[in-house]
Amino acid sequence: MDSPRQAKNLNLEPKRSQNRSSNPPQKDAYARLLNQHSSSKFSQYLEQYAKDTAFQREGKLPSTLFKAQSDRQNIPQRQRDQVPNDFSDSSDFSPSSMKSRGEESSLSLYMEKLSTRSAQQDFERKQGVSDRQRWGQRRDTATSQDGDVESGEELSSLKPNEPKKHQKQQKKTKDSHKDVTSKETDAFVGCPQSPNTAGTSGQEQEKMKKSKKKKNSRQPEEEKSGEETLQSGVDAQNSRPKSPYGKEKKLQQPRVKYVSASSSNSPADKSKNRGPRGSKKQVFESYMTCEEVSHGLKRGELLQGQLRINPKKFHDAFFPSPDDARDIFLDGIVARNRALNGDVVVVRILPRELWKVVRSDTECEGASESDTQKENTVRPSQKKTERTPRPDGVSEDQCSDQDELTRKVQNKPLTDTGEHLEDPSTLRPNGEILQKTAKVVYIVEKKHSRAVTGFLKFLPDKPFAMFSPVDHRVPRINVFLANCPEDFSSRPGDYAKTLFICRITDWAADSNFAEGHLAKTLGQAGEIEPETEGILIEYEVDFSEFSDEVLNCLPKNLPWTIPAEEMAKRKDLRKECIFTIDPATARDLDDALSCKQLPDGNFELGVHIADVSYFVGEDNALDAIASQRATSVYMVQKVIPMLPRLLCEELCSLNPLTDRLTFSVIWKITPEGKILSEWFGRSVIRSCVKLSYDHAQSMIEAPDKMFAAEELPPADPEHPIDEIHRAVLNLHSIAKNLRAQRFSGGALRLDQLKLSFTLDKETMMPQGCYIYQYRDSNKLVEEFMLLANIATAQHIHSRFPQLALLRRHPPPKTKMVDELQELCDQLGINIDLSSAGALHKSLNTTLGDDEYTTARKEVLTHMCSRPMQMALYFCTGELKDNQLFKHYALNVPLYTHFTSPIRRYADLVVHRLLASSLNCGPSLGLSTEEVQKQSSRCNDRKTVSKRVQELSSELFFGVFVKDCGPLDSEAMVMGVLDQSFDVLVLRYGVQKRVYCKSVTGLDSFRHHKVGKKSELTLIWTAEDHEKAPVEQVISIFTLVEVQLKADGAPMKYSAVLKRPEENESNTCCRALERLNVNF
Repeated sequence: MDSPRQAKNLNLEPKRSQNRSSNPPQKDAYARLLNQHSSSKFSQYLEQYAKDTAFQREGKLPSTLFKAQSDRQNIPQRQRDQVPNDFSDSSDFSPSSMKSRGEESSLSLYMEKLSTRSAQQDFERKQGVSDRQRWGQRRDTATSQDGDVESGEELSSLKPNEPKKHQKQQKKTKDSHKDVTSKETDAFVGCPQSPNTAGTSGQEQEKMKKSKKKKNSRQPEEEKSGEETLQSGVDAQNSRPKSPYGKEKKLQQPRVKYVSASSSNSPADKSKNRGPRGSKKQVFESYMTCEEVSHGLKRGELLQGQLRINPKKFHDAFFPSPDDARDIFLDGIVARNRALNGDVVVVRILPRELWKVVRSDTECEGASESDTQKENTVRPSQKKTERTPRPDGVSEDQCSDQDELTRKVQNKPLTDTGEHLEDPSTLRPNGEILQKTAKVVYIVEKKHSRAVTGFLKFLPDKPFAMFSPVDHRVPRINVFLANCPEDFSSRPGDYAKTLFICRITDWAADSNFAEGHLAKTLGQAGEIEPETEGILIEYEVDFSEFSDEVLNCLPKNLPWTIPAEEMAKRKDLRKECIFTIDPATARDLDDALSCKQLPDGNFELGVHIADVSYFVGEDNALDAIASQRATSVYMVQKVIPMLPRLLCEELCSLNPLTDRLTFSVIWKITPEGKILSEWFGRSVIRSCVKLSYDHAQSMIEAPDKMFAAEELPPADPEHPIDEIHRAVLNLHSIAKNLRAQRFSGGALRLDQLKLSFTLDKETMMPQGCYIYQYRDSNKLVEEFMLLANIATAQHIHSRFPQLALLRRHPPPKTKMVDELQELCDQLGINIDLSSAGALHKSLNTTLGDDEYTTARKEVLTHMCSRPMQMALYFCTGELKDNQLFKHYALNVPLYTHFTSPIRRYADLVVHRLLASSLNCGPSLGLSTEEVQKQSSRCNDRKTVSKRVQELSSELFFGVFVKDCGPLDSEAMVMGVLDQSFDVLVLRYGVQKRVYCKSVTGLDSFRHHKVGKKSELTLIWTAEDHEKAPVEQVISIFTLVEVQLKADGAPMKYSAVLKRPEENESNTCCRALERLNVNF
């Protein structure tokens, strides 16, 4: 075991052999000690040692110092000659080996002397307290599924009267990296090992192994599925940077030590993290002060941005690189320094010798597995020794990930010394890639709610229980028993499947575990309502009832009617043929359309949006709660509204046959879609009918049909069905022309499959599911909403160039685009990624001529989505360069959101800006800073809303698979890693990962990669012993058969690869082959 002194200098010392035959001069070792411990006591010790050596050469007795040390250790006289060996370690305290074992023991004794100065520590030593306990209270630990350290042991030292056998086991528990599948990891950085460990006999080592096995058997819940379990030894070994001296350093510290050792390079850092003797050893660095962070950011030595933690590989976190290169890697919880997913943090780039060496470009983004094994067998006899597949993220860690927000610092990354780092994008001579690594030094904003769902685990004889979050990116939490249910201690089994919400209240720098309290008992895991409530609380979605103070802001006289004075201020459009087109179940109708043909053959086309700003004034309680919620949250079975239902479903909703206040944009437009004139203003409308997308689609598909009244919802008799039908057809015709103009002008649309459900009206349980069809009626509405948003953006920016709230979409990451282009070139796909318009044109080129054309387009769309960044709200006064205002996908210079103020607060701000610009609303009391702050809030809540919607869909589909599964489907391969591959399940539109080592009937597999193209060859065991094994080649676009089956965990399911038919074994790449033929 390396000494703690060496552990802190791994990045500075070259690799050396412990069995080096030639030894350097003795003075080198002492010189290093003198440099580290320049004290008078050390000098006195050296003088005493010189005298002792002289006495021993003359045949005299050992010195009094040595005798005192022996007595202190209670070493019998017959064993004192063996003390030097007993106190030696497998490594020494100098850069090289000593001349003799006697000299090594003297140094060990000296270090022992330094660590046993106080009388209290002398007493502990007499009572048999271990070295590890003297250096800091700790517990035996095991790496949990989330990369944190899990234990049933309390953070306290052993009592003096505890058995010595247990104390000895405490000293010898860790022998890091001798067994890469070991779960046991030393949790504290540089924690000294007992000197006796190095001199352990073979018999004692055998006992130690048995004690490890016994300890592991006491924690069966840690041995979960390969998808969730992370093995610390393997991760640490695979993520090691290469030694700067050309040979890979074979480190003896586990992952947690590696990161922390790298994070304390200066003497100041070391002293800062070392508490007083006898106190707990710090696991995490202390945060920098605000002043230090401010200076560091200004000098470019620090970077600020949002942290993303890989949900499938919990050790790995990523930080956006400001220079558009690969994301910066943070290795393990110590490097994250108690920051959680989504937090805005400040990081320091680590020295180059501590950067991560990866073997593939996608691994830099957290999307690849280790590439250490090129051929893998999965025979049952080998499953115990092979490592678990590393479940890395693909969609979760892509650059268009919903967790990635604006990069806040644009300066170049610098080293700790302020030196510019060279671009690591170039390949090393052996084809490996060097990725920058960093550590968190400050948390700017705790975006994560610190509330998580999970389960309680009882720990015998402890004053607390252990809370295990469902989200493994969050640490295990200690919860005091006083905060647990009353009968939890006596009947813990009753709560084994109970889902709780726990809030983190503290996470000390000297603890691997956070502390928290239980906020709520949700109910049984696996039931939709408790799981849904857990999602909402965890993502801080406010689903509480609106307060009386908020409700008092609403109109009191019901039923409410438009005041006559307000009617006089507005354009009266109640006689016009205006209607809504929405999903059949929608209740918050915030947009309506009108289209009237003019005598000259042109059209008067209107978009009419609910005037929410009339009801929600600035700076009252209603405005405050709307600003805080920022968006409505749509789940499968319900909606969490931004506004009280009286507004969003009644007074503001453009319900049919009711007078409603609106903001209108009316154009005079040609049939070809050329805009001749434009008008903005407040208006009053009366919708004549509420159409669903299905109704509008049926009208589009049957232009000559005469619809009967019973085929449509109730309509205003003043506007016959035929008039409504003609208006829909005219809108459809103009929308097609506008759409063609947009895409010919360089716009891009990346359609992703969306899963929808049919629910039982009473139980709200899923009865069926289907892929939502995006049809012409959807495109019709979308086209005119886009037109209104673009027109509004131009209008408010021209009136308020420093205050306008707009929406921008940054271009995709250049590096990822280049890598995708290279991959497509290798696959033979003729795709042009040079611009949004070129990409759209490429995606709409025919991808084959069979029934799988749509599937290929979906796979290619997914691949093209990965480099994309998120669109963002912003205040125009905050960005000086107008080129940054551009919306990449729409290919327009200015864009905003105006059309959904019932469910988006950003639209409400835009309405206020528009009203002020038209002098038909109150003057604005907003500053640039306030608009930007609200923009950031809207960005955050929109990201949360999208994620909650996805989790709700996953939850319902998990229930559907459990109740109706197993489900068989064809699937198309979307991406290939070295031990697994991702598939798009064609029947249901879901994406799942298939792990080769969990495939039943698979004899072995091998991975092959040329350039960017990755392939897996699966060798299936022959069903007939007389026949040869069946080979199946897996690459992008390969068709496979999968079965979706419920897992043991609640609401979880997995995709199981089905054995191919033997006559298909050599045609698994037929989809890609046909694709290449068409190109």
